[in-house]
Amino acid sequence: MSDIPEGAIVRCDWAVGHRLLAEYHDREWGVPVHDDRKLFEFLVLDAFQAGLSWLTILKKRENFRKNFDGFDPERICRYGEDKIARLLQDPGIIRNRLKVESTVGNARSFLRVQEEFGSFDRYIWQFTGGRTRVNSFHSQSQVPAKTRQSEAMSRSLKKRGFRFVGPTICYAFMQAAGMVNDHVTGCFRYRKL
Repeated sequence: MSDIPEGAIVRCDWAVGHRLLAEYHDREWGVPVHDDRKLFEFLVLDAFQAGLSWLTILKKRENFRKNFDGFDPERICRYGEDKIARLLQDPGIIRNRLKVESTVGNARSFLRVQEEFGSFDRYIWQFTGGRTRVNSFHSQSQVPAKTRQSEAMSRSLKKRGFRFVGPTICYAFMQAAGMVNDHVTGCFRYRKL
């Protein structure tokens, strides 16, 4: 539960209206992440979010964690048809075959990146020069859906075999993982991050 009551402070517009959105906004969104497992979790969740609301994903997040073995890429990369079939029967997650299968493939690609770069963190943060890019948008309408950096990330990930990593998904990932600070300037989190 968020420590700050709804309406007591100013949040980004997208985080108002549901407790889960406010909690995610207040505690996670835009906080720099350097833990590979957490980065993989955001990569998976952002891919599943394509075409859906982030609230839908947040409501199912714990089920995703349980069903995808805590987002452990070493376990996920070994999923076979039986496990995929069980996942597609579980209403606790998004039952989209392409997204489930891409998660398995992305786990394999993720492990290859870790091997090549020493960590996924080292690889992925190169797209922002190793530090958070701080934007200064005054309204949500100014926040882009993609950037030059997310386009470069998308191309690189696709070359390495990742799927569901278009420039818009990559930009959402960058926002979630704190690679960019897209809290609007009036939001209480903007200066904290």
